[in-house]
Amino acid sequence: MKIPEKAPEKKEPAKIEQAVQVDNVQAVISKTTKPLSRPGASSGFSINSFLNKEEKVVTEEDAVVRTDYLPKNHFTDTDLQMEWKIMLKQLQVKNNFVFNAVKTFKLEKKEENKIKVLFPSDSAKVEFDKISGEFFNHFRRKVQNYSIEVEYVRDVENLKIEVVTKRKIFEKFIEKNPLLKDLDDLMKFDLT
Repeated sequence: MKIPEKAPEKKEPAKIEQAVQVDNVQAVISKTTKPLSRPGASSGFSINSFLNKEEKVVTEEDAVVRTDYLPKNHFTDTDLQMEWKIMLKQLQVKNNFVFNAVKTFKLEKKEENKIKVLFPSDSAKVEFDKISGEFFNHFRRKVQNYSIEVEYVRDVENLKIEVVTKRKIFEKFIEKNPLLKDLDDLMKFDLT
C-alpha cells in the first residue's frame, strides 16, 4: 500500500477573491487567510531577556606609564594660561555647551610639575572631565613635560554670580567719582 505524497505547501498566503456587483459596477475584493506581516520580526527588546539579564562584570585596566625616562622640561604659568585660552577658543566654536561649563575654571601652576584646577561646581567638573584628557595630553606634548600632576580644588567663591542692577553699577561709579552722588541728589535719577 502506497501512502500518497503530500503536495508541497505554498509560502504565499491564500487569497480568496469575491466578486461583488453593486449598481452595474463589478468590484473585486481580495481577502487573505494568513497575516501579511513577516513572521518572527522582533522589535529588539525582549522582556524575558531583560528579566533574565545577568550582571556583567566590567573590568577596567589601568595602563601604568612610567614617566622616569620621559622628558620633564620646565614650563611657566604663562605657557599654561596661553594653552588654556587657545583650548577655550576652540571649544567655543566646537562645543558651546562644554565651553559655557568650563570657561570659569582657573588653572594655576603650583609646583614644578603640579597644576591646580579650580572648578566652581561638580556638574561643571563633569563637563571638564570630557575635555581634560585631550587638553592635558596636548599640553604635556607641547611643553615636553610628561610628569605633570593635576590637582582639582572646588572654588566656592568662583561659583558666586552677582546680579548687577543699574543702582549697583551707579554706586560703583559714585565710588570712582563722588560728584555723581550730588548729581543724583539734584536730578533724582530713576535707577530701578
